Amino acid sequence: MAEADETLTPIDQMRDLVDFLARQLVDRPEEVRVTAVQEPRRVRLELCGGPGDLGKVIGREGRTARALRTVLAALAARHGARAILDIRE
Repeated sequence: MAEADETLTPIDQMRDLVDFLARQLVDRPEEVRVTAVQEPRRVRLELCGGPGDLGKVIGREGRTARALRTVLAALAARHGARAILDIRE
């Protein structure tokens, strides 16, 4: 598995990580979509899911969303980048 991770770009790794984690949280994983947009100084990831599943991704008082953002920030820092996660319906 380590070899496969090395062939992905840092943006692909970040997108795949958020996609994997979000799919584990929701009832309808087939509706989860994560897109990555490269901006001048950072990467913006947009997480879209079904209307009933957004509460599960956000979590109570935003704790799950905060945890997702923390994990994403750690991976981005590993690659010397900054990343932002937007959660949308």
